[in-house]
Amino acid sequence: MGTGRIGALNGWSERRGLAQAAIARAARRTRGQCIGILRRLWPFGRNPATRLLFAPHDLRTADPTNAGDIYAGYYAFAGRTLRTHGETPFDSEPPSEAWAEALHGFGWLRHLHAADTAIARANARALVEDFIAKKRERGEIARRPAVAARRLISLLSHSPLLLEGADHVFYERFLRHVSRLADRLNLALSGAVEGATRLNCLIAVTFAAICLDGQDGRRRRLEYALSDELDHQILPDGGHLSRNPRLLIELLLDLLPLRETFMARGIEPPRGVLMGIERMMPHLRLFRHGDGALALFNGMGTTPPDLMATLAAYDDARARPIEQATYSGYSRLTGERSIVMVDAGAPPRGAHSVEAHAGCLAFEFSSGAQRLIVNCGTSRHGSAELRLAARSTAAHSTVTLDDRSSASFGRVLGEMRIVAGPSDVRVARQDTPAGQEWVGSHDGYRRGLGAVHTRRLLLARDGASLSGEDEITLTETPATLHAIARFHLHPLVKPSLIQEGKGVLLTLPNDEVWAFEASGLMVSIEESIFLAAADGRRRSEQLSVVFDAVATPQIQWRFSRIGAAAPASGRFRPPPPGADPQPEPTGET
Repeated sequence: MGTGRIGALNGWSERRGLAQAAIARAARRTRGQCIGILRRLWPFGRNPATRLLFAPHDLRTADPTNAGDIYAGYYAFAGRTLRTHGETPFDSEPPSEAWAEALHGFGWLRHLHAADTAIARANARALVEDFIAKKRERGEIARRPAVAARRLISLLSHSPLLLEGADHVFYERFLRHVSRLADRLNLALSGAVEGATRLNCLIAVTFAAICLDGQDGRRRRLEYALSDELDHQILPDGGHLSRNPRLLIELLLDLLPLRETFMARGIEPPRGVLMGIERMMPHLRLFRHGDGALALFNGMGTTPPDLMATLAAYDDARARPIEQATYSGYSRLTGERSIVMVDAGAPPRGAHSVEAHAGCLAFEFSSGAQRLIVNCGTSRHGSAELRLAARSTAAHSTVTLDDRSSASFGRVLGEMRIVAGPSDVRVARQDTPAGQEWVGSHDGYRRGLGAVHTRRLLLARDGASLSGEDEITLTETPATLHAIARFHLHPLVKPSLIQEGKGVLLTLPNDEVWAFEASGLMVSIEESIFLAAADGRRRSEQLSVVFDAVATPQIQWRFSRIGAAAPASGRFRPPPPGADPQPEPTGET
């Protein structure tokens, strides 16, 4: 059978799978609507809350100075700022969709809570009262399950701010609103809520069942549902089905207070919650570079150092990071001060692939507290075009064939998901006298190009060198196959060409100097972009090695630490005795 016939059958199989998934979602949605009608008509069994028993702790960092900005009418969310000139922000035109989601999620209440002033309390209560009285929860963005779940958790967590000094009328109105919101989220869970949003909704309604009175029956049902969903979405090695490190941070920031709330109420936390936290904590350490930032894989952007410090305080084990996350598809190599992390897994599918990247076999590399090789990261609040470009293979430190991505993206239910990509990813590793050796391969280019990419890495035991080899195995033999091996540099790394363009010197802020070469091939320095800087996106550079995968199916490359730069002259300190001499930079860029 020809490859065209096989491709057609595979495409038909994928379309059938997508159609079946759509039918299943429609069935769940219809079921949820029917349940909602029955609940409205059935006069028995509903037990509305009359008291708020407990307020969960919010672990997210608060800045009391933001309370003054909000009082003055400046609302800064999701990288955008809106001035309302004294009007309610809910009537203003939002500067972005992400800004509107943050506004209707009410996470900003923590800043007013941190201020702990009479003005902050009155301002918070006025905004919440305006939202409730004008039924703004009926808006399209406010109704989104993820936004509604965040709003429910925020209102419960910061209820002391809202209720202190409030009259009985506001107290009862607030309780009715929270109870109604929990009911709507419970109803949404009967429908087609998928992915991490489903987990967020379950966490939110479980919070409500603990914090409100008369909810014991619902709480017991939710404990089982939440445990089952955690067992499903959190893999045995602690990773999430989406393979997104950022989601682990967000889930832990909610699950840790949930565990505390159970214990404060004298209720044993569900086993699924305890096991989920226990698995996620060590997995999160796998992604940490020497500077504390997390590797930029599959939706991870800027690492919040304050939140990482908060989570570290809850990390009881604090053992060494795991080195091989087989289920999640990540590997970590270490050699003294040097760290290498590799994306070694197939991309997720379905609702879990909304933020996934086409970065199979991409790696990041750091020496001490300085990152050398990175991926571009992600911009959650940028334009749709920028977000999609950041998910492409070219935005990662790996090999790109024929200027294509190793995974394909398509719009499903209004979201850009991965609809095809590597399915056979193989990984092996071993410790050798020379250091840690790793090899992986993926078939993401097999269907379109008949190619399999294999990458081998060797991190020296002393961390002073990282050797790599990229091999393209072809099942068909085209005349040529354009290939580019990309190595994106951290913005603080300064490159300069040497050896007439066949090598590069990399100068680091910590005075280290590294050399790069690629088996005699020409190396070019090109523009790149770094989307995970604390101050927003930054211009950076990348090393590119272009080759023909037919004529040259295998290339070798190497990063070597050769010494430190003398601060005064800018010339290079000689390498240790016995090391190979290195040439002076030519100044070419």
